[in-house]
Amino acid sequence: MDQQVTAQVVAVRDDIVTVELLKDEDDSFFPILKNEVVYICPRRTALDDRQEYLQAEVLRVRHGEADVQVFENTRGVAVGDAVRQSGNMLSVALGPGLLGQVYDGLQNPLEIIASQHGFFLPRGLEVDGIDQQQHWAFQPTVKVGDTVKAGDLIGNVQEGRFKHRIMAPFDLYGEAEISWIQEGSFTVTTPVARLKASNQHEIEVTMQQNWPVRVPVSEPLLREGSSRRHYPQEPLLTSIRLIDTFFPVARGGTACIPGPFGAGKTVLQSLISRFSDVDIVVIVACGERAGEVVETITEFPNMSDPKGGTLMDRTVIICNTSSMPVAAREASIYTGITISEYYRQMGYNVLLIADSTSRWAQAMRETSGRLEEIPGEEAFPAYLDSAVRALYERAGLIENNAGDMGSLTLIGTVSPAGGNFEEPVTQSTLRTVKTFLGLSAERAYKRAYPAVDPLISWSRYLDQLSGWYAENLGADWVPQVKEMQQLLDQGEAVQQMMQVTGEEGVTLQDYILYHKSICLDQVYLQQDAFDDVDISVPMERQKEIFALLRKCLMQPPQFKDKDQVRDHFVKLTSLFRNLNYTRSDSPDYRRYKQEIRELAQL
Repeated sequence: MDQQVTAQVVAVRDDIVTVELLKDEDDSFFPILKNEVVYICPRRTALDDRQEYLQAEVLRVRHGEADVQVFENTRGVAVGDAVRQSGNMLSVALGPGLLGQVYDGLQNPLEIIASQHGFFLPRGLEVDGIDQQQHWAFQPTVKVGDTVKAGDLIGNVQEGRFKHRIMAPFDLYGEAEISWIQEGSFTVTTPVARLKASNQHEIEVTMQQNWPVRVPVSEPLLREGSSRRHYPQEPLLTSIRLIDTFFPVARGGTACIPGPFGAGKTVLQSLISRFSDVDIVVIVACGERAGEVVETITEFPNMSDPKGGTLMDRTVIICNTSSMPVAAREASIYTGITISEYYRQMGYNVLLIADSTSRWAQAMRETSGRLEEIPGEEAFPAYLDSAVRALYERAGLIENNAGDMGSLTLIGTVSPAGGNFEEPVTQSTLRTVKTFLGLSAERAYKRAYPAVDPLISWSRYLDQLSGWYAENLGADWVPQVKEMQQLLDQGEAVQQMMQVTGEEGVTLQDYILYHKSICLDQVYLQQDAFDDVDISVPMERQKEIFALLRKCLMQPPQFKDKDQVRDHFVKLTSLFRNLNYTRSDSPDYRRYKQEIRELAQL
């Protein structure tokens, strides 16, 4: 590292280090910027006599001093240690080679580090996020003399099954002319084109560009008007009945999945990422237990993708476990969302799953406390609400420079202590997102999976996307879904009454209402993730089963007593469950449908 020493350490408080700026030849302090990356160089060398460069980010600047958060363990850092400035903000490398990688929160490829240094990762390492030696076949789409703007397509590279679009630098100001471009196989750092800016300055373009993680990729493009943001117009189909029918998530929308420990968040995330109708999946394991992260890393490469190949072929995993430094945990979500925005700008549909935003907020709380900032509720920083909003606002639907639509759907899980949905992180998230899938420990205990409680969950997209539903599923789809939601609420009210009075204390009509809601829950809301058929239900099949079930519930036969009601709905539930486990093109499927019609007297 050849950067000049511009500061020195004067205080250390865990991962917050205060540095004192040195003065230059003019007796002025060296300039330093907030969010700039600096490197702390401990005088004590590592066990292998290697000079460590501890990466840190500037949080606060005062006259002659700055507070920085270190992304590594600060053990051994002492007063007087040298500090070198990079002159750059915390950034990630964007280019071909991202898919299939497992990174830490700073985009260090964990597999490469492990192969070089073992599974106990040494401190102070910095490895290129994208392989600098691999060659990619670059095919230009522009020629010499053409003019381009920031984000314009200049060529393509084949990255696995995807066409990776090489774009003009996102920070390019105004228009520039292509003065030179070449075709062939190159590394990501080899210049493939040169641009002549309006001030006659020559800009070399490679297949890789670095971008600061705290600045949205689309921000300069939207500001210049070359890209446009659109309102979500269609749902993100997950093939999970409860979500697609009752609590939809829009393509380019936001959702949160709060729930206590053991409620099935990890399994639900896995199903959504595997079967959702998206091109690219980015998973950020932020502060989760190491066992869960290891399970994700080992299962995804072996998990078959419904679109062909393995799921890892179109996935990027960024993991910072709870045992890793707090500062890197806080940065990991920004790293993941920047990579997601990059693929969205190419016109792809991207799904980002952040697990969990509670750990991210807790990292902010620890950092805020060490900076001695004024605390808010439960000692979280006073700016927690704005930070959560700023994060989720980076999702959305973008029309890029070429007119292609790309989407970034952000689903964040929240892990409230004790399942308390009134705590600050959950409440800030609920004020921001438009779909709330609240997991219930009681439903998980009853093995009712997915354990999303339909009585507390909601989605604002059901009405917002009513035009899409009317066009694709029928004009009466949304009213019928709301009718079934009302049935669940009425059934819960009857159940509460029965807990006090028993079955004898309710009328026959109320008892029928109760069994209708139980049947709806067991045969439609619950889904078997271990069955090859029921694990993923296309929207066409959902529509067919929903219509049949609704007829059975809204037009039941006449009953003489409660025993007859119970027997009827037990048989109906059994037939529908068998139907859920049967392929649509099999003779058994038609037989079960006929038996259901006969039982319900349709």
